[in-house]
Amino acid sequence: MQRSSLLLQISQLPKLHCRFNQAYFFSSGKTQNFHSFPDNSGDPTYSDVPKPRTDKSQRKPYPTPMKELIKRAKQEKELRKSQPCRLLEHPPANGLLVPELVDVAHRVYRACELILSGLSKLLQFIPVQRCRFCYEVHIGNVGHEIRTCTGPKSGSRSATHVWRKGGVGDVIFFPKCFHLYDRVGKSRVVHDERHSAPRIPAILELCIQAGVDVENYPSKRRTKPVYSIEGRIVDFESVAGVDEMETNLSFGNADDTEVDVLRRDPNSELNAEDTNLIELSTRTLDSWFEMIGGVRKIMEKYNVWTCGYCPEVQVGPKGHKVRMCRASKHQSRNGLHAWQEATINDLVGPNYVWHVRDLNSPPLRNDLKRYYGKAPAVVELCVQAGAPVPDQYRSMMRLDVVPPERDEVDLVA
Repeated sequence: MQRSSLLLQISQLPKLHCRFNQAYFFSSGKTQNFHSFPDNSGDPTYSDVPKPRTDKSQRKPYPTPMKELIKRAKQEKELRKSQPCRLLEHPPANGLLVPELVDVAHRVYRACELILSGLSKLLQFIPVQRCRFCYEVHIGNVGHEIRTCTGPKSGSRSATHVWRKGGVGDVIFFPKCFHLYDRVGKSRVVHDERHSAPRIPAILELCIQAGVDVENYPSKRRTKPVYSIEGRIVDFESVAGVDEMETNLSFGNADDTEVDVLRRDPNSELNAEDTNLIELSTRTLDSWFEMIGGVRKIMEKYNVWTCGYCPEVQVGPKGHKVRMCRASKHQSRNGLHAWQEATINDLVGPNYVWHVRDLNSPPLRNDLKRYYGKAPAVVELCVQAGAPVPDQYRSMMRLDVVPPERDEVDLVA
């Protein structure tokens, strides 16, 4: 009797399972329909406030999965075995320029000039604060009270920032890299050449390699593709006077800042008579997005490398061999960088800052930091000057969150 009742219960399990699946399906369908209502505000996909890396001893995440990198390396190795001597057909690996990216590089170069010119004028109206001991930046009349300082002796100050007046270099930062005269024939800078090879902003080096001609930083332009013989690049193109030109090149390791190298064009749209702050901030913000979009397109074809442990970047087919890394585990690498594929944030540091609703409001409090949003410093500065808030940063700036008042903190869960 017990055996028959047990068999009956087992036979009814599929029916119960089917009913459970149906109930779950309809309940999940109702929930899905509730979330799929159209958003009248037109906001894009939600993006949370970016958080810095807590453990800097760990390596940066790879933009491309390791399995894909291993697969590419195996395909390249098989191709070298099957064709030891072959003509490289696709630019820029063959030493030629990508025709459709030459105009993009010029637009990025002009956008950088417009951004620097616009920021230098906006700083006359919008104050910028910079911490004395770390790289924290704040847009406003008074620095915030959020305890996030990681500079020297920050423990004795309870991680409180010590603010001073900032400049253009604090709002936007272009990391530097070594300039390559021949990105294919001489693709690496060795340790002995660290003082003779000039260092310029990496975004400028990317524009030069993509087709922009800068007077003080020449680059070799080929008319015929190069050959690859067992993995080594061989150039059979005979150019008259190349050796003489290379010997006459005297690259000094001048300590030029980003503002000096990316010169401001006096004939650009931002002239000295431009007094409309809203139009100035809007054009500067448009130049920022034009620069970011152009850099993304160029990085799809031209390689940019970054160290997996420090902010060093290098534009070119390979990373340099200068032993200058002082980050975690550099002893095991003898000071060499652990190169990996770079992202747009490695080439143009966004430098996220806390968003302030009103410049004349009290400073941001540390106990209310979860109610505050963030945005890139350039975006925050332009928005404070009157430019419209970009749609892709609305959720990150948390414009729909109302922080409680000082006497309401204990009442908020």
